[in-house]
Amino acid sequence: MSYETDLLEVRETYPFDKWKTYAEIGEAGEEGLEQYTEENCEAAKLILDTLVSDLAALGGDAPKEDKLQKFQAAVEALNTLNDEIDDSLIETGEREELCELFNVIAVKAGIDPSEYGDGEGPTGEWRDW
Repeated sequence: MSYETDLLEVRETYPFDKWKTYAEIGEAGEEGLEQYTEENCEAAKLILDTLVSDLAALGGDAPKEDKLQKFQAAVEALNTLNDEIDDSLIETGEREELCELFNVIAVKAGIDPSEYGDGEGPTGEWRDW
């Protein structure tokens, strides 16, 4: 499998479709979580799509620093998106899902996540969530 194909396959594991279901009315009639609108989930998905596409375009042999710049841009874009939604889009469960997703992307991009963010992964370098 090629570097690019391996990266692009990560898109199949995104949690954003699941997040959209959080906005729906629950079975017991309780209110849904309004922050998980189609628009907000698609904005988060676009940020990750851009990261994956940018890393694929750089190529597997690109310097690690160039790849990390793409991670930084994505994490900072998620910081901004989360801030715009009153710090409610990325809660505990979503944070864990995103950190794991970023770590999977890092491995596929040839980066050892344990070397960044005090072992947490590249998100730990820049995330506010």
